[in-house]
Amino acid sequence: MSQLTLFPIEPRLSKSKFVSGLQCHKRLYLEIHSPELATAPDEQTQAVLDNGTGIGELARRQFPCGVLVAFDHRNVALAVKRTRQLLDDPAVTVIFEGAFQFDHVLIRVDILERIAGTSYWRLIEVKASTRVKAIHLDDLAVQAYVLEGFGIALGGMHLMHLNRQYVYRGGEVDLAQLFLQEDVTNEVRPRLPDIPARLSIMKQMLLEETTPDVEPGSHCHVPFSCPFWEHCTAHKDDRWVFHLPGGKRTFDKLVQQGIELIDHIPDDFKLSGVQQRMKANLEWIGPDLKSALQTIRYPVHHLDFETFMPSVPQYPMTHPYHTLPFQWSNHIEMEDGTVRHDHYLCVEQRDPREELAVTLLASLGHEGSICVYSGYEWRILTDLAEAFPKLRRELSAAASRLWDLLIVVRKHYYHPGFLGSFSIKAVLPALVPSLDYGDLEIQEGGLAPLLYARMIAAETTPREKTRICAALLDYCKRDTLGMLEIRRALLGKTFSEESSPVLR
Repeated sequence: MSQLTLFPIEPRLSKSKFVSGLQCHKRLYLEIHSPELATAPDEQTQAVLDNGTGIGELARRQFPCGVLVAFDHRNVALAVKRTRQLLDDPAVTVIFEGAFQFDHVLIRVDILERIAGTSYWRLIEVKASTRVKAIHLDDLAVQAYVLEGFGIALGGMHLMHLNRQYVYRGGEVDLAQLFLQEDVTNEVRPRLPDIPARLSIMKQMLLEETTPDVEPGSHCHVPFSCPFWEHCTAHKDDRWVFHLPGGKRTFDKLVQQGIELIDHIPDDFKLSGVQQRMKANLEWIGPDLKSALQTIRYPVHHLDFETFMPSVPQYPMTHPYHTLPFQWSNHIEMEDGTVRHDHYLCVEQRDPREELAVTLLASLGHEGSICVYSGYEWRILTDLAEAFPKLRRELSAAASRLWDLLIVVRKHYYHPGFLGSFSIKAVLPALVPSLDYGDLEIQEGGLAPLLYARMIAAETTPREKTRICAALLDYCKRDTLGMLEIRRALLGKTFSEESSPVLR
């Protein structure tokens, strides 16, 4: 337990800190007392935060008469003062980012709308999601508590979020269709009586001298990934039971029994086949591996897509968070072992899908299995077939040739180097130690769409575009080369006459 200097006065919370406290008291304590222990947000996390900010700004355009309280967190007193002035001005009908304090809680309200002809206001929270979530209701509940404590008469609590059913037709985005505003007053009201007690417990906890003793676990990732995960798990062994595949239920059962390490799991504890293999910590070769690998047909295509999902649709006939492929890679292995590599990457700011589909079909031809890793490529091909009717027959035929290597690995092989994961990022270096992602600029799929967006942006320099283009090509190429080498490595395992016994 770390010894920390106490706040001289009761610490002030915010709506985000309140949500953190609902997730984990230790997270809240560290956010207040030791924020330097958090892992800095990576590009993916920062992109999510920036997207939320952008969606909030876009939502304001539906309220052209709104007034923004521009003072930031460094000028709280001025922000609260300015908010009071706007509340007292009957000509102001909508306030953006109004600042309110009550019971040592400071909130900034996305949109506060005066209900015409009344003394009531409507609280509107804006989210970049496409549906209402339980955590959104808790967020609104603490805001409503502060607003009513501040003296605001609330006539309704609404959540404004993106409408996934909106189909963009081109031209200006129809904001009235892009956003849905749901009245969640009846869902939020029942939460309000619990707010004072919850806040009191949090504030008392924050006055303690030591960090709360909370063991890391599944709650660290729900509803958000905690930035203190690396700090809280730094002392955990690689054989910690959290790493056991199978999700929260198995982990919780083991923790309840006081079992910390996979090696200490009793033999009579019920485990799935994959969990048993991880517990055994030995290489396992299923007796049907060879026959499973031999179902493939040459020439073998190894296909991978890279995609992006803009929250606000950019191209006609797409919707919010529409999955749009912008790149593919295909390593083609002939029966004699020769290999050819084809690829496509759209480098311009336009809808890449039709050209991508046409070039892909030319590469795939009509013969051979198409090796993929998961069902993602099937979904992309199916979506492309729906978007381009003239290519539907060929794309559907390609989809029917897919052969999922992930299924083969899961069912028929395990290596201790997987550490319970069947991600290609774990499987490839375990089976082919000379080949991983460590030498690449892009090492995780989530970074690819961010760099793609930067590459096609008008303000990006030609030199930067060239650098990003090379990084994207290298990353996608590594995925498909990785599948090829994994297949070859597994085939090599079947050359041995003896296989490890199947774990029951």
